Amino acid sequence: MSHHIIEVAGLCYSYPDGTQALRGVSFRAVHGESVAVIGANGAGKSTLLVHLNGYLMPSQGKIRIGDLPLTKGTLQDIRRTVGMIFQDPDDQLFMPTVYDDVAFGPINLGLPPDEVDARVNKALDLVEVPHLKNKPPYRLSGGEKRRVAIATVISMSPDILVLDEPTTGLDPLARRQLIGLLGNFHHTKIIASHDLDMVADLCERTIVLHEGAIRADGPTADIFRDDALLAACRLEKPLSMQGCPVCGAQQAKEPSCAK
Repeated sequence: MSHHIIEVAGLCYSYPDGTQALRGVSFRAVHGESVAVIGANGAGKSTLLVHLNGYLMPSQGKIRIGDLPLTKGTLQDIRRTVGMIFQDPDDQLFMPTVYDDVAFGPINLGLPPDEVDARVNKALDLVEVPHLKNKPPYRLSGGEKRRVAIATVISMSPDILVLDEPTTGLDPLARRQLIGLLGNFHHTKIIASHDLDMVADLCERTIVLHEGAIRADGPTADIFRDDALLAACRLEKPLSMQGCPVCGAQQAKEPSCAK
């Protein structure tokens, strides 16, 4: 399934003020992979993600989504393939009702009304919020907004999901529900996040960005066991892998220390 593949080669990007955000980034993600992109603030995570569906175009280097190179001429097809979910769901919710927001993309694809309606209902069912269909987005909780933002992308039937800090601002229950929801999606997923426990739960592979370049790319468990790498990139282990602050035991191995 070549249309599910992302290939990035020698990607460089500098902002208009001269700040070099990406420095020769190269990686390949294949069908069904869940790949995390982690790094300290300013490492280039969000800049990388918005290149994957052409919100930014490379200063240098190449991006290929499936069989298509990313160019101005292929943007429409690329954006049908790559669904981008932004850090702030309010950036994606702007219509009078949830239904209208989720229908916006399919309508702009030129689909007939029956197909639009079917896609909206299916997307809302998948994220388990069909009861919010007629609500205005500003009346939703943070977790509800996040689910609806995901539905706006799913209704476009993308092959690849790209998510920027999907758990930001969620309470513990909404966060856990979202992790469960994303775990049930079998799309290729690229997830940038500071939530390293979520990364450990969802992503079998992790890319570490540091000062705009890839410092490491490998199995998530191996990345999180590399203390020297994490320290050099201003990162810490997930809380689930850190020792108990009281007894020093590993939380995952000795939960009894909380007694």
